[in-house]
Amino acid sequence: MSTDPTTSFYADNAALYAARKRNLPTSRLDAFLAALPAGASILELGCGAGQDAAYMLSRGFDVTPTDGSAELANEAEKLIGRPVRIMRFETLDASAAFDGIWAEANLLHVPRSDLPNIFDRILRALKDGGIFHSSFKAGAAEGHDALARYYNYPSAEWLGALLNEGGWRDIAITEADGGGFDGKPTKWLYVKART
Repeated sequence: MSTDPTTSFYADNAALYAARKRNLPTSRLDAFLAALPAGASILELGCGAGQDAAYMLSRGFDVTPTDGSAELANEAEKLIGRPVRIMRFETLDASAAFDGIWAEANLLHVPRSDLPNIFDRILRALKDGGIFHSSFKAGAAEGHDALARYYNYPSAEWLGALLNEGGWRDIAITEADGGGFDGKPTKWLYVKART
């Protein structure tokens, strides 16, 4: 059993987390998919219960779903009916393999000091001109939520500078109010970038 509270939370609550009421981010998914060629290869990082992967598969895209939690990967497999690769972000080692990478509400758990390495790995895994989508809970300093999960809580300025330094192009960061599993109001940052 992991001693990391974030990892332990998802291991211990996978079925509950997978069964939660969640509004599919349809407008963000549609915008992401519209920027890709038909049938494009997509890597989904942190697929959770698999709802986003199921949506992209239903639109005819070649999706490789992954999650760092074996328990959540198992829940996602039940929904999408295909294997989910158990993979932590820091082990991503693909090179020019994907047209797009979708990382909705998961890189927000990466320690700030590790984000440059993870962004580099994502950049390498994308083909030239590839599209990257991610989302983060906005804030000013890293910390933990009421459920003991770690969050990097970046500002739009901090995140934009980090991506710019990493060699990303066409970086766009938008903000929106929303919520999360903990039921608390949340300011979200939505990131779009290109290789």
